[in-house]
Amino acid sequence: MTSRTRAAVDLDDLAVAAIVVDAQGRVEAANAAGDELAGRPPGGLVGCRIDEVVDADSVADALVWAGVADGDSGAVPERELRVLRPDGRQVPVMLSGRRRQDDEGSPAGLVLLLRPVVVDGASVAGMDVVSTVSHELRSPLTSVKGYTSLLLSRWSQLSDEQKKTMLEQVNHDADRVTRLVNELLDISRLETGHLQLQYQLVDLPAVVSSVVAKVALAHPALDCSVEFERDFPPVRADPDKIEQVLTNLVENAAKYGSLTGMRVVGDVAGEAVSVVVVDEGPGIPAADLPHLFTKFYRRDQARPSGSGLGLWISRGLVEAHGGQLTAASTAGGGSSFRFTLPVDGLGRR
Repeated sequence: MTSRTRAAVDLDDLAVAAIVVDAQGRVEAANAAGDELAGRPPGGLVGCRIDEVVDADSVADALVWAGVADGDSGAVPERELRVLRPDGRQVPVMLSGRRRQDDEGSPAGLVLLLRPVVVDGASVAGMDVVSTVSHELRSPLTSVKGYTSLLLSRWSQLSDEQKKTMLEQVNHDADRVTRLVNELLDISRLETGHLQLQYQLVDLPAVVSSVVAKVALAHPALDCSVEFERDFPPVRADPDKIEQVLTNLVENAAKYGSLTGMRVVGDVAGEAVSVVVVDEGPGIPAADLPHLFTKFYRRDQARPSGSGLGLWISRGLVEAHGGQLTAASTAGGGSSFRFTLPVDGLGRR
């Protein structure tokens, strides 16, 4: 029996999820509870990098916070993290454990214990929301605090241009916080069926042009054409929600696809219209396509920031209008996200 097999057997004697990680950040072994918590088949964690299993920016970051880089043995400080599952869910856990050393006293990795976070009987899914949004709020709020403190303490020493730059960043971060809060509200309303749409006649080409211009402020290299036929009919819809959907789709294309060669195309088919956002990026792997509209799902590519809620909310908003949101992609051939809306708003609630 190999040492790896013995480790797995010993781990299965534990009542909690347990994972053994080597000094390079690779999973050597995990018990059945660990595989189940991480949404993997039996033995599926073995060989994974630790930053593919828990929410760490990199293997190096994970090893530093666990104290492996210090060459120290002893307890791993308890901390709250999220386990990353292949289906896109992120499960909040309390992580603890012990560091390992080899026979020469050198760092040999970790034995990690993971306990799902449940507060007052709240479901893990509910805690996913709190954990994810808290994580995403931290960065903009830290930025706002830093810039406002600097402005208050050094106002007379800063040039007008420096003040303007800092205030623009504060404004941008405040918009980001507002968007996250609105996402939280949308989650609640969509899941409880209490979403109220404010129907108006919406000029889709104008909304698309406005969205593209706003996204271009954050991505100056954006080259996106807007293609709608002449006399494109107005649709009955909630303009704020449709703008939210379009912003999510165009921003995703800019982050995951390509800043050049993007197109937003509108078509009319009978009593419905469709809008498709097309990019010329590397495409979406076939394995990722079924999960794109899953709550909290974020593809690993470039690890962009975001809550993983945008596409899930966008589909819910489109369906509340009586339409559909779908995705298509080919490896190396770019991606397209298309949504439809009834012209007369028959899908309204």
